[in-house]
Amino acid sequence: MNPKRLSRLFALPLLIWLLPLLGLAQNFTLKGRLIDSETREYLDGASVTLRETAFGTVTVGGGNFSIGNLPEDRYVLSINLQGYNRYDQVVHLQKDLNLGEIFMVRIGAAGSGAALQKTIRSDNIIRLLNERPNFIGGNMVYGIPPEPKQVEGNNYLDLKWNSASILLYRDQEVLEGFRVRYNIVSNMFELMEPENNLVSVMPGLRVQNIVWVDSTYKVPRYFVNGMDFRDEGVPISGFFEVLIDGELPLMRRTMAVFKESNYNTALMVGQKNDQIIKRNVYYYLRGKDVIEVPKNRKKFFALFGDKAGEIEDFVNSNSLSVKDPNSVFKVFTFYNSQFEGFRPIMSQLIDETNN
Repeated sequence: MNPKRLSRLFALPLLIWLLPLLGLAQNFTLKGRLIDSETREYLDGASVTLRETAFGTVTVGGGNFSIGNLPEDRYVLSINLQGYNRYDQVVHLQKDLNLGEIFMVRIGAAGSGAALQKTIRSDNIIRLLNERPNFIGGNMVYGIPPEPKQVEGNNYLDLKWNSASILLYRDQEVLEGFRVRYNIVSNMFELMEPENNLVSVMPGLRVQNIVWVDSTYKVPRYFVNGMDFRDEGVPISGFFEVLIDGELPLMRRTMAVFKESNYNTALMVGQKNDQIIKRNVYYYLRGKDVIEVPKNRKKFFALFGDKAGEIEDFVNSNSLSVKDPNSVFKVFTFYNSQFEGFRPIMSQLIDETNN
């Protein structure tokens, strides 16, 4: 064989092998834009990575991201932003790809709309398929996949937007004309401007107290910052609702607890969905100390000092229970009404824990 022809035959495979190293292999770009699923605001500062690779970036300039110089391959796009559910998506990159608008769902967002469903499905199914590539069929009955679990409940003290007056610690500034709602878990207020419906977020640490008009019951509700009080000598994070003011104030604090699904797929029993459960704890105020209202009758009556006997007679004659919040509300109203200058804040107890 001609030596020159032989050298060309050896050189051709070598050139093909060197093409990627020379940067001549075709690479692609992945783009997208992040949007809040509720407010439709663009989200900057989110971490965008391709899992198990060194590729990644951060959203800037109106929620945009772009990852370039990507070889053709199958990737798992993972997006993380504080306060939002993680978003995962499998991407088969064979050309430049623009994913368009990607909706991010706030942790604890209400409802079971398409955006929330998509996030849950991404987190719990796509991740499973990616981390267990040999998993086939999964949790199916006769080939029918189960419904993805949802999050029942929300982290808001009251899910409705209520008109409010807000007193800030700094310079005792008062904000008027906003509609607000309060996220119990993050200790954040969401404020909606009346004219353009834009939503902004304010840390609870900046708010001294807030009065909002309940949009359902049309009554004012009063909330004070726990930082101004003490629980066993320690400042408190979060807000208390003042139910009764007077000689012995009654206050309420609402907690939100995340309860994970305990569903047994094999036995098909248990709670299928994750739940956010809210519960109320009632306190009385002495000076700056907040103390939980006891449910023991003897300790409960002792709160009222020299009027303990009168309070016990009131409870018995009205068939009240010291374990029932509505009864406790009536007792504290009765006690405080015996002191000059008492004015009730509300005539009935409003409970929003089912929202």
